[in-house]
Amino acid sequence: MGTGAFALPTFRHLMEASANDPDAHDVVGVFTQPERTGRGHHRHVNPVRVLGEEHGVPVFQPDRVNDPEMLDALRALNADVFVVAAYGQIMKQVLLDIPRLGAFNLHGSLLPKYRGAAPVQFTIWNGDPVGGVTMFQIEPALDSGPMVGVVETAITADDTSATLMSRLAELSVELTVDVLNKLDLGTADFVDQDADFVTLAPKIQKHEGVIDWGKSAVEIDCHIRAMQPWPKASTWLLLPQRKPLRCILQGATVAQASSRCEAGTVIDAPDGSSDLHIVTGDGVLAVSMIQPEGKKPMDAAGFANGYLGKQTARFGSNSDS
Repeated sequence: MGTGAFALPTFRHLMEASANDPDAHDVVGVFTQPERTGRGHHRHVNPVRVLGEEHGVPVFQPDRVNDPEMLDALRALNADVFVVAAYGQIMKQVLLDIPRLGAFNLHGSLLPKYRGAAPVQFTIWNGDPVGGVTMFQIEPALDSGPMVGVVETAITADDTSATLMSRLAELSVELTVDVLNKLDLGTADFVDQDADFVTLAPKIQKHEGVIDWGKSAVEIDCHIRAMQPWPKASTWLLLPQRKPLRCILQGATVAQASSRCEAGTVIDAPDGSSDLHIVTGDGVLAVSMIQPEGKKPMDAAGFANGYLGKQTARFGSNSDS
């Protein structure tokens, strides 16, 4: 049961093994979200649905998975286990009681940290040195069930939410197979989550992409990386006698520099660097890629030549102008 790209590596492995390995676990059905219509009335293709159809596995796309007819369909599959990843629907207890061994979810954090819809984004945003995937038994309460497996990965200085999500998706494959094998043998270890260490990671809102230049350079760097690929980190270029220009920052590092200027001020780059150096509440951020609203992304040198000239420039919120 799953919908997003996070589910694909694990689902693909399980389906291929089911088709080619007589000793592998059998995939008896796929439940995924219906295709949705996006901007421009384009209907998005659901890759999990396509994957299931390619492997000849029955595919179900209910609007409400807890409806009685869907519960009957699930019972008819006679599955021992439900493997869930980024499905996107809340499951009621009557559904969770159907599989003989339970329903188990792949979650992109080291639980009990970052329960909720955006665990990967919050891992990057908070500057955690380590992230991971936890597989746990689903209960009605949000991401609260006992854990049956976990895998960790170091977070690099270049990681974005997109790169970390992709890596965690790949790491989920071996984790899932290991958990299924243990469930089959009756050797799975169920570990309760420590309620004292619970933190939440609610769905990211578009306005959360706006940069607060009063934060430190380290915090803003984490913020920029966490907001990729969505909603992207944005700010406004403030120039004298000019309308504020919304910009998206895509590549940045913490600079080895300091300044007493107001946060958000663009200062001269040290040592001939081509990056755009911006003062923060603590330290300086070196921006390498920037995208003015309505334009394609450009390197910092091209942006400076085209938009800054010799003027004193500052970045801030639209209300600062």
